[in-house]
Amino acid sequence: MKTNFKSLSDSTADDWQIIISEQMKFMSGLPDRILEHMKLLENDYGGFPIDRLQHCLQTAESAAEDGRDDEYVVCALLHDIGDTLGSYNHADVAAVILQPFVSEANHWMVKHHAIFQGYNFFHHLGMDRDMRDRFKDSEYYDYTAEFIAKYDSPAFDDSKPALSLDLFAPVLRKVMTEPRNSLYKEALDRSQ
Repeated sequence: MKTNFKSLSDSTADDWQIIISEQMKFMSGLPDRILEHMKLLENDYGGFPIDRLQHCLQTAESAAEDGRDDEYVVCALLHDIGDTLGSYNHADVAAVILQPFVSEANHWMVKHHAIFQGYNFFHHLGMDRDMRDRFKDSEYYDYTAEFIAKYDSPAFDDSKPALSLDLFAPVLRKVMTEPRNSLYKEALDRSQ
């Protein structure tokens, strides 16, 4: 079903009932679209010892094995999803995708993880490895530094058996079922 207006300024409340109904169907498929997009990271080595998908899976696996909650594990899984479309700002892309579904701390961690990861290699590129220190006053500084040290940085182990994205599909679907931070949340809640 679709509406029949030429400009949003001509739309009606009835039109928006149709649009919301159709959008709800589309939005329910978000976890599956994200899983499909993650597959684009497969066989993308970018010079690393393992492909970007396995890096994300190893990061998530380590977080899960360490007892992190589902939301944190999903952040670990998706932290580099932006590598395909945001090659120059991948952390921002991942953070925007996750923002409706995660806490402020986890959103901040994903958004800033590239700068924090830079501590491990920026000096090899002639960059300031201490760039992360501009965020020293953030309440999430230590939280993000820990994510890098414990999960992101060590997740390049080419001796580990390949992991399957299917392992994390249920937890991703669980976390990304219902947004808690969205401009449209109130309207979506009313329509259900």
